[in-house]
Amino acid sequence: MKKIILLALLVFSLNSCYVHKTVVGEGAQQGLNVKATQHNFLGGLISGKTPDTQLLAGGAKDYEVVIKHSFLDGLLSFITSGIYNPTTIEVKR
Repeated sequence: MKKIILLALLVFSLNSCYVHKTVVGEGAQQGLNVKATQHNFLGGLISGKTPDTQLLAGGAKDYEVVIKHSFLDGLLSFITSGIYNPTTIEVKR
């Protein structure tokens, strides 16, 4: 029984929750990825500087934006009890 619970916890902790995907124009064409982190505080109620996705896209007209909480983001949020809650922003060109 312990193995099943451990396996279930492992599976749920390694997936990425809160994934939002936005396609601009025709979507990613070149296969280039740029990542940035948005810093949020108090469970996301207070937001730091939001990365500019158009700047991350490098002037491309066709790109894709993926906003997610990675495992590391969730771990940092858990360790700080939600005081610091980062979000990973990935722009695919």
